[in-house]
Amino acid sequence: MRIGLLTDGGYPYATGESRLWCDRLVRGLPQHEFDLFALSRSAHQEAQGWVQLPYQVSRVRTAPLWTPEDGTLRGSGERGLLARLVTGGEQSYGRRARKRFTEHLTALATAVCTPDRAGTEAGEGPGAELFTAGLYGLAELARERGGLHLALRSETTVRILEAATRAHGT
Repeated sequence: MRIGLLTDGGYPYATGESRLWCDRLVRGLPQHEFDLFALSRSAHQEAQGWVQLPYQVSRVRTAPLWTPEDGTLRGSGERGLLARLVTGGEQSYGRRARKRFTEHLTALATAVCTPDRAGTEAGEGPGAELFTAGLYGLAELARERGGLHLALRSETTVRILEAATRAHGT
């Protein structure tokens, strides 16, 4: 399986919040091939270099979230899409957005935790449809509202993931 891993200010850079977790994930799945898409937070972070990458990382693409002129995050204006995605745009989710988040994350978690039926190809069947609906739904919500990173840290997320993993004996 080939996995695309998008990181924000962490892996594969030597410094960053998600570096250790992502490194464990990639090294812990040696049977899979990884393409990394890394967003750097500053020129200093880029200057620190990368961690030594394992053999299953086949490609790394990078892009800065900062501008060379003043070191500030790109798109950090009040209405910029990148600002909403990275910072959440200082918005909290209303009732409808929370309901959409719950529905989409539940679909995604259920798809990931449900074993494939015998005889079905990878990427086919109801699990693939749930996965696609959940992932695209979360992406749409992030594009419209921002703040997805905050919602993913919520107690609701923990309950959804616990329920999905327990539902199928995993």
